[in-house]
Amino acid sequence: MSRQQVFTIFGGTGDLTFRKLLPALYNLEMTGTQEFCTQVVVIGRRDYTSEEYRELAREWVEKFARLHYKEETYQKLSQRIIYYHMDFTDEAAYEGLDSFYRDMEAENHIFYFAVAPRFFPVIVNGLKKVAGAENGKVVLEKPFGENLRAAASLNETMEKFFLPGHVYRIDHYLGKEMVRNIQTIRYANPIFSNLWDAEHIECIQISALEEVGVETRGGYYDQSGALKDMMQNHLFQILTIVAMEQPGSLTVEEMHREQMKVLSALRMPEDISANMVLGQYQGYREEKSVRKDSDTETYAAVRLFVDNDRWRGMPFYIRTGKKMEKREMQVAVVFKSPLPGVENNILNIKIQPTEGVYLQFNIKRPGEAEDIIQAKMDFCQSCSIVHQTNTPEAYERLLGACFRGERSWFSQWDQIEASWKYVDDIREKYRRGQLPVYEYEPGSTGPEAASELLSLNGHSWFD
Repeated sequence: MSRQQVFTIFGGTGDLTFRKLLPALYNLEMTGTQEFCTQVVVIGRRDYTSEEYRELAREWVEKFARLHYKEETYQKLSQRIIYYHMDFTDEAAYEGLDSFYRDMEAENHIFYFAVAPRFFPVIVNGLKKVAGAENGKVVLEKPFGENLRAAASLNETMEKFFLPGHVYRIDHYLGKEMVRNIQTIRYANPIFSNLWDAEHIECIQISALEEVGVETRGGYYDQSGALKDMMQNHLFQILTIVAMEQPGSLTVEEMHREQMKVLSALRMPEDISANMVLGQYQGYREEKSVRKDSDTETYAAVRLFVDNDRWRGMPFYIRTGKKMEKREMQVAVVFKSPLPGVENNILNIKIQPTEGVYLQFNIKRPGEAEDIIQAKMDFCQSCSIVHQTNTPEAYERLLGACFRGERSWFSQWDQIEASWKYVDDIREKYRRGQLPVYEYEPGSTGPEAASELLSLNGHSWFD
């Protein structure tokens, strides 16, 4: 690895950089992984000196870093941080950036685009003026475009300049501990792996619920909505990990091949009204930068099927929403009941805010009675200080993987393309059918129609 590898952040004064990237770099410094990156260049439009920026960054690192703040560790990191004042939308400014890199003898580049996707092509055009930039790596934040057409155009721009194997499309949910743990829970435990199919499972539910609304993201969110913001990327990626066949190895190619098989087997609902519900929380239209007549959904629930030998006929329920009664992300595997009147076994993989595994099963009631009651076992991984200390956060884990050139847990273009096509199609069918965007009360469980979506099929949301 060259001593001159440089990690450059475009958008260095934004929330993503302050809340996630800088704390992640600090954590990597603490754990010794930062050695893969010798210099950090932060590009922003605000007129800071490097010293002023380092002082500002200290506050965010202290507040948001996973590991305990140590001044000596931060000093080691901050000495490698250089703030470069530049308007990255001005192509002429990249000639100065090229000279700057030459002076510091930068040889290997990693570029992080912590900006809106509309700026990606602008930056790429500018980087054409930077010697050796095309041989570097680039990390792209989601969303990957605004629809399938925009995503395809964006991907073409990226892969024309950078090598395809050097484009890292980051989905931070794939870096979360319990998402990574899904495969171990399934494959390393015969009590689950031998029953992981439609013959033994009644349904699988994937939920990503938030208590907050759109906050300061109204302008972006009103052009996106719940389907594009969460389902098309995060939740479909988790779906593929839950549903895929066991890869022959954990190589990029094997993981990718099995995930694509799942996406290729997704069945398009014939009757969209019986398989999808969209909602909008009361007060959304009064949020800053939101249109007063907006019909953008802040809640989405979809019933879908994977048409392959393992899952044919078994429903997957996926939901996401803002302004819900609680913050929760989980995968609930509901096994079929063995006897009439006996409760289902349920395996619940808790992803956030609590990380762990919950198992609901049946036992005989203690004593002389012969009736069956529920027993529950709950392993809370995030409740342990030791586990908290030893578990990397998502951005920390994925940045480290990028520095090392590991691509298994990054989204691949054809996965994104397939997800976009599916979401664009179901969204268009919903609108063509003139189906309602249901209003729901903030702090509730969402639209009542979403509960009816399950109850009409003999199921209910697992909460």
